[in-house]
Amino acid sequence: MSKGESIGANRLRWFLLALLFGSTVLNYLDRQALSILATTIQADLHIGDIAYAHIVQGFLLAYTVAYLLAGRITDALGSRRSLALFVGWWSVANLITGMARSAFQLGAARFALGLGEPGNYTVGSKVVSEYFPPAQRGLAFGIYTAGAMVGATLAPPLIGGVAMAYGWRAAFITTGAAGLFWLVAWLIVHPREQLPERSSTPRREGALWADLLRDRTLWLLVLSRAVADPVWYFYLFWFPKYLNDQRGMSLAAVASLAWVVYLASDVGSVGGGALSSLLVRRGVAPPRSRLLVMTGAALLAPVGIFAIVHPALPLLLAIASAVAFAHLVFQINISALIVDLYPARIIATVFGIIGAGSAFGGMLSTQVVGDLVASGRFDRSFVLMATLHPIALMLAWLALRASRRSRLIASASSEHQLTHTA
Repeated sequence: MSKGESIGANRLRWFLLALLFGSTVLNYLDRQALSILATTIQADLHIGDIAYAHIVQGFLLAYTVAYLLAGRITDALGSRRSLALFVGWWSVANLITGMARSAFQLGAARFALGLGEPGNYTVGSKVVSEYFPPAQRGLAFGIYTAGAMVGATLAPPLIGGVAMAYGWRAAFITTGAAGLFWLVAWLIVHPREQLPERSSTPRREGALWADLLRDRTLWLLVLSRAVADPVWYFYLFWFPKYLNDQRGMSLAAVASLAWVVYLASDVGSVGGGALSSLLVRRGVAPPRSRLLVMTGAALLAPVGIFAIVHPALPLLLAIASAVAFAHLVFQINISALIVDLYPARIIATVFGIIGAGSAFGGMLSTQVVGDLVASGRFDRSFVLMATLHPIALMLAWLALRASRRSRLIASASSEHQLTHTA
């Protein structure tokens, strides 16, 4: 590759990463709008706490199933076509949310949102795998995933401000329309891809899935995400409601203060990715570098248990910020670990399976939290969340150990043979 071509390729990878950052901001603005406006929407549409939990579960159910499909679609269509499809779908779903007139309609719109949103992350993993070397992958994951935290940080003041000025429906319509404008930039910047010739048959496709589903490393990674990610879902979907209902904060107060928690997660996202990338540049093997950083995060995350003593609001926000920071450090590095262990041609499919595990864990935990909240035991949710990261860390270390000890069973086609690079 010539020097000019190298410079061009380097610029392209960072342009694509910037656009992924933007789509991830939109992904979380669209997703978190409901939690920010939950109390207002519940009052307007006459929705109780259990019904609200079911609506969130509906989103997560769709999110879980769609992850499995999104990964395979991404590997089949390539990142350009697939992300255009996913963003277009979820943006329209968010527009429709603003038109809901009942709990059923609201649930259906959020279910549709859940069908589209996972594709952002299967495409992100493919772009990082194909365009970035191992020493940059942690940072790349950190930067584009920071879009989620920027979205979560912007959501309270932005969504709350629009809702207070124009009504809660306007918040969904505005953010949905923004996604459709983003599509134009993505289609202009991302080069057209020449997809490989499709030689796959149903038998070969079945062999690929059989190999993946027999892979012990993959299942341990699925379990690790399924255990850890409910912590993030809790702070995303329930913490603003906790501030509203348990600490007596108004929508305006939540909008003005809750963003601090998500800002801390931005720091964890970029900082956690940068730290493991630094360790790789200093000679630590990429998988081990990710797990060392995850260990530090898992030691910090249980600080969330101190919320049960009902500290003063500044201290409560500091505790929640520490947990959000730790979780993003953990999440970024387990994502980079997955890319370290699996080849680029199937990475989105692998991410889809692991992401489905994450969403399934979030769906189950949402039911548990919903029951606790409805019975007046919100504090017990913080205790539960404080136990999860240490368990997830143990599973991740076992996954690395399994990847070193085992070979995946070869598929019927050498095109689909899986090999670990660790």
